[in-house]
Amino acid sequence: MPAVRAGAAAPRPPEAALTWTDPVTGRQGFLVVDRLVRGLASGGLRMREGCRYEEVRELAAAMSVKEALHYDPAGRYLPMGGAKGGIDCDPLSSEARGVLSRFLAFIRPYVADNWATGDDLGTTTELIDEVLGELGVDGCIAPVVRTLDDPAAARRRFTEAFSVEVDGIGLAELVGGCGVAEAALTLLDRDGIPRSSATAVVQGFGAMGGATARYLHAAGVRVVGVSDVHGTVANPRGLAVEDMLRHRRAFGTVDRGRLGPDDVLLERDACLALEADVLVPAATSYSIDGANQDRVAARYIVEAANLPVTPDAEELLLRRGCVVVPDVVANSGTNAWWWVLYGDVAPDAAASLAKVRAALRTLVTETLQLAEDTVCTPRQAARHLADARRDVLLSRPGA
Repeated sequence: MPAVRAGAAAPRPPEAALTWTDPVTGRQGFLVVDRLVRGLASGGLRMREGCRYEEVRELAAAMSVKEALHYDPAGRYLPMGGAKGGIDCDPLSSEARGVLSRFLAFIRPYVADNWATGDDLGTTTELIDEVLGELGVDGCIAPVVRTLDDPAAARRRFTEAFSVEVDGIGLAELVGGCGVAEAALTLLDRDGIPRSSATAVVQGFGAMGGATARYLHAAGVRVVGVSDVHGTVANPRGLAVEDMLRHRRAFGTVDRGRLGPDDVLLERDACLALEADVLVPAATSYSIDGANQDRVAARYIVEAANLPVTPDAEELLLRRGCVVVPDVVANSGTNAWWWVLYGDVAPDAAASLAKVRAALRTLVTETLQLAEDTVCTPRQAARHLADARRDVLLSRPGA
């Protein structure tokens, strides 16, 4: 277990940052471009009540790391910089679409030329694409597509991949969770813990959490707890994950009318204290902080959500031996869409999921090994790897 190195370097300032106030509702929106690489940055747009600039800034910086980590000189995919957008508004409110439309109109030059965006908390790619179309922008990925040799072929691959379903669930919903599950399985395999005896708890049962639970269950891991906004469902003998997914309701809520006779209902944060090898926070940012981290009973935390563990909580967890695989590593399986767009993998489930599994297993192994070798945290190790790979990318002719 690596020691925690104190005194991390101060974050570099973003290349661009703006705060927008909606003239109609007074709601605020934020765009942070942490850095541009080849004039491009990638990162989603979230909408939630209480979204703040600092949150968006941290997410943008994390995107820069996530992008660079998957650079492979032998592949076609060329990583971008990181960016993130956020709007302080309840996505279910009647004013949400108007706020979104006015925000995107205000930052139109970025989404047209520099920022390849997509869904995040409270948004969907379909809705963002619809609004961008009204603004004369050819979708979320427009800035990237215009840089490719055959934009039409790239769009066909991308559209085809988004139309794929696996057992009734869209591939777009599965790739990220498949990567998170593979990160957890890599930890178990690395430490010699048989999958058949391993246990996991998933905090959040939406797209990322549900897919993670699915692939852990399929690998033989007992999922002993799942939480949603209404509470935690637990069973030490294992939950019927596939049945729960079939009957999952809107916004990742568990249908409590279809639970097994031995399933137990607990309060929402009880998921943190359940005995398990792996805890997967897949709900919201900052869900594990200095005040509740001492409840965590798992030996590993694999971050599926963005920034689910606060820095002070992460340090305390590491000091007591709980390994935290950071979001920039664990949930980077969503990179599969860039691999498809650039033509590194075919636009089908088998190729995409195989690439995600191989990439995450390699990346988790490299990150943990570097952390041990240099006596730093896995998050610091991931940043070192990202910096080194970005340097190689930027040394290419024309980069």
